[in-house]
Amino acid sequence: MLKGFKEFLLKTNALALAVGVIIGGAVGKVVSSLVSDILMPFIGLLVPSGGDWRTAHITLGSAMKDGKVVENNVNYGTFAGSVVDFIVIALCVYLITKAFIKEAPAAPAAPTKPCPRCKESVAPDATRCKFCTSDI
Repeated sequence: MLKGFKEFLLKTNALALAVGVIIGGAVGKVVSSLVSDILMPFIGLLVPSGGDWRTAHITLGSAMKDGKVVENNVNYGTFAGSVVDFIVIALCVYLITKAFIKEAPAAPAAPTKPCPRCKESVAPDATRCKFCTSDI
């Protein structure tokens, strides 16, 4: 049973997936802190009225409930703040990913030589052209 479990972990890459999820959670915390603690204060300076725009709302009406006034609000400032947070976090994740993950260079093309009759590219060790069937 233990051997089967070990094979399951290794064959299905479940262990690698678990490590990826744990590291992803840790990176998510770092990116969220970067955005909320470092970037958003500067973005708040650029936006009129500081950070008050996140509390903006439209009051649809109010009613008395248990002796208290209850307002029905559309909190569009909260939604806009969430959209801005998402865009900044997505940009940070993109930039961090581009910095750490480099694309592998393209594999060099296979060597070829031109056919003396039809000028098509053929393998260098070919003795007959696959296009015009002439001897090379």
